[in-house]
Amino acid sequence: MDLEAVRTFVAVVETGRFRKAAADLAITQQAVSKRIAALERHLGVRLFARAPGGAEPTLDGQAFLPHARELLRVADRAVSSVRMDRRPLRVDVINLRGAVSGLMRGFHRTYPEIELDVLTMLDIDAVTTALRSGALDASFRAVADPTRVLPEDIESVRILDEPLHLLTGPAHALARARSVTLAQLADHRIWMPGLTPGREWSAYYADLVAEFGLTIEVTGPNFGSDALLDTIADTPALATFMSEGTRLVWPETHGLRRIPVTAPTPVYPHSLLWHRDNPHPSLPTLRTHLTTTSPPLDAPGTWRPGWVRGR
Repeated sequence: MDLEAVRTFVAVVETGRFRKAAADLAITQQAVSKRIAALERHLGVRLFARAPGGAEPTLDGQAFLPHARELLRVADRAVSSVRMDRRPLRVDVINLRGAVSGLMRGFHRTYPEIELDVLTMLDIDAVTTALRSGALDASFRAVADPTRVLPEDIESVRILDEPLHLLTGPAHALARARSVTLAQLADHRIWMPGLTPGREWSAYYADLVAEFGLTIEVTGPNFGSDALLDTIADTPALATFMSEGTRLVWPETHGLRRIPVTAPTPVYPHSLLWHRDNPHPSLPTLRTHLTTTSPPLDAPGTWRPGWVRGR
């Protein structure tokens, strides 16, 4: 069914005259007549009867009118769903409990008029495909794995260097420390069962282990953060790393300790990725907000892998 003919039919009903409908639609009166005639042939009924005051819908025309309006509403919603100036800004946040999720909440508070769709994707290849196809407007990636070079049409800017903390149970040997150095951690077991090969953070921790002689264990299934917290609370020999901005809640009886890591402080570098030809009008606003409101990068006394790209 020709939606322009349907739109013309509704215009004639609302104006009561072919000439007025033609003026409102910026077409000729002859074009209006042709569209109505074609629609009548398609439906097999007469839609209008001539009247002294203009054109009045027939009984069939009156029956068709509410459906015609609904057709136009659906068509307009379909167009709006893909138009850049009307659809939400789609942003991938890899960890909804992490610091970058907090950055997006800050952006939303500053620009509440910009509609957002916040997604969670893990695989960098899927993210790249979505950015290139336009299914995704931007993505936060913690690091750029040196074994996976981003395509030339994917731009990136480093947004945040997030310090790591050590998380221990109350009986751990370091539980009462106000801070711990990386050298001190060389003699302790750090358990991170979610650190699986192929994920972007694996390259980061591989460099951290190699440079500072740490021991990170990935044994056992990953049952999620709650199970991790339970085990750390009950096992004096184990600790784990947690980024400073991660927001978790645990039972008071766990007695867990979050301890800053120093000398140097390892920071987890978060970058924003987008396709260089993405036309979404709100994407520049997001980039500007993040680069102007985030803390300074490369603070003295911090460590990050040398292959992490800067701004």
